[in-house]
Amino acid sequence: MMRWSGWKRRVAILVGAGVVVGGGIAVGTGLGQAGENCAGLDNALRNNLNFIADQRRDPDALAEARIANRQAVVDLIQQRRATAGCTADVVADNPAAPAQPPARPDQPADPPAAPPNPNPPAAGADGEVVCAGSTVTLSGEAGAPAASSSQFPVGTRLKVTNLDNNKSITVEVTGPSGSCVLLNNAAFEQVREPGKFLIRRAVVEKV
Repeated sequence: MMRWSGWKRRVAILVGAGVVVGGGIAVGTGLGQAGENCAGLDNALRNNLNFIADQRRDPDALAEARIANRQAVVDLIQQRRATAGCTADVVADNPAAPAQPPARPDQPADPPAAPPNPNPPAAGADGEVVCAGSTVTLSGEAGAPAASSSQFPVGTRLKVTNLDNNKSITVEVTGPSGSCVLLNNAAFEQVREPGKFLIRRAVVEKV
């Protein structure tokens, strides 16, 4: 029977302990990150669903544009949850929708509106005036000046000019929405007239 010297036994014990501890740390870290990812995505989803429910509960002139923009965000979060394997049933804390009048027997119910296309086809050549006749509103989103659009893919640069005060801003499309061009708060603030939340006379150019 082979005898181990004292220092060899101590080295073997330390190496074995290191393997066990290291394995425990690796397993614990992996599980912690997965749980945190789903928790964060679930919380983001719930916040956006709550925002949509609030807009439907007390709508104003810009409610539909905000809802369309947030619904596109909800769809993207759901895709990320599916990829991460999140399975929680996330709903709005207090869902509400405006009451709809009953359909007449001789009138079919309106079909559900199609969600905005997350990858709309490119429209217009560079320098061309686009979105002719469209009004420009704000999405209610924070962050650096940007826009969302139902007609232009992410990365498209658009120049928006308010003809009522001749103010212009050039922004990049960062996501889909239900309008040809929808400015976020920072972008809209630079071109709007004081107290107005809608630009009726606008020129939109693709740059």
